[in-house]
Amino acid sequence: MTPMLESARTADSTHISPRRTPPTWLVVALACAGQFLVVLDVSVVNVALPSMRTDLGLNAQGLQWVVNAYAIAFAGFMLLGGRAGDLYGRKRMFLVGLGVFTLASLGGGFAQEGWQLLVARAAQGLGAAVLAPSTLTILTAAVPEGAARARAIATWTAVGAGGGAAGGLVGGVLVDGLSWRWVLLINVPVGAVVLLGSVLWLTESRAGERRRLDLPGAVLVTAGLATLAYGISQTESEGWAAAAALGPLGAGVLLIGLFLLVEARTAAPLMPLGLLRLRSVASANVAMLVCGSAMFSMWFFMTLYAQNVLGYSPLEAGLALVPSSLAVVLGSKLAPRFMPVIGARSVAVLGTAVAAVGFGWQSTMTADGGYVVAIMVPGVLMMLGAGLAATPLAALATSGAAAGDAGLVSGLVNTSRTMGGSLGLAVMSTIAAARSGEGDVGPVALTEGYALVFRTAAVVLVVGAVLMRVWLPAGERRR
Repeated sequence: MTPMLESARTADSTHISPRRTPPTWLVVALACAGQFLVVLDVSVVNVALPSMRTDLGLNAQGLQWVVNAYAIAFAGFMLLGGRAGDLYGRKRMFLVGLGVFTLASLGGGFAQEGWQLLVARAAQGLGAAVLAPSTLTILTAAVPEGAARARAIATWTAVGAGGGAAGGLVGGVLVDGLSWRWVLLINVPVGAVVLLGSVLWLTESRAGERRRLDLPGAVLVTAGLATLAYGISQTESEGWAAAAALGPLGAGVLLIGLFLLVEARTAAPLMPLGLLRLRSVASANVAMLVCGSAMFSMWFFMTLYAQNVLGYSPLEAGLALVPSSLAVVLGSKLAPRFMPVIGARSVAVLGTAVAAVGFGWQSTMTADGGYVVAIMVPGVLMMLGAGLAATPLAALATSGAAAGDAGLVSGLVNTSRTMGGSLGLAVMSTIAAARSGEGDVGPVALTEGYALVFRTAAVVLVVGAVLMRVWLPAGERRR
């Protein structure tokens, strides 16, 4: 660590309550449980959408907003949630976010009208945005920098990736066995247990002295990210050239530009722009955004291919992707073993290259493909590579900033991943629709559209691997 960064950590050290420190494994388990809930709810509702439509009388646009209301609130408030944790306490924001998320899940599960469900999903996203940055910050504060922290981040990454991967399977089981309401109500008992454990065992920490939140910056960045996320969501239904998409996209870029101007002139900014001059922070977040834009679409299009082309049921489609889910966990756990030997950058490049091979293989899919060759093996390669790449990127993104900015950097990590995934899914959906054609198309046409998506994603990942090799810092390795 450079003397300048060391002095920054000393000057802005993290204050921890004098309460007896809980076991590290327990802190990691609680943080990972919170992250699992947040990521699970991004995807778990997908298989429940048809049942929601029938029960609540939602139209196609309403169904789209069941997903988008969560994603927009999640992305829009993430940086604000991260900085609030730094200023007012990471444990406090963890509890507030988890409490809002759990109550919103209860409200959504008992919704009787479509608008009630949408309000509940937006509230879930808000709670997730406050909760998610604190999960990584609590974990990194509890584990000293080095191999132990790399393993802890690997566990956090694996749990987060597993939450996204398990969404289809968990949703299918709950919808088939109970009802769509349980994809939301299942969060209530789990959230209550995690809340109780967090109250009892987590210790409070915050960065430096408490100071006033940068409200102009908070309003601008939240509005900018939420507007961008809204514009991205509109491209799926309206197209990229439509005013309904271009308007909010342009407004979002303008608001982010104004945010940067305000931050450059504020004495105590929400996001110190010096963070973006740190090579580790800037390069790792850009790499997350680029690779996330390709990798996030995998679960969506693999599920569509299994159901719309190969004729799998929702539960069968979820079970078909179990090996891929296990592969992303395996990759996340292998990464910290390789990082001290060949360096974090090399592991990230290796993982991205493995994922690119898997995406290239998947692009050869056919309308009558067999499970092993058309789903299992390429899926395992894609997600093994994703797991290998995610852990070193998260470690690099959080390694260079001062302790006082830990929550903000954690929020930035989650924002990059979320915005990259949302943008990538919107672009890939447009590509698939353009190749497959309009109207009621057959399995062959659908397969051609999905294959083009995976081919495009493979190219994006190759570009991402080159970008990482050139820009990411090498990281430490053992001699």
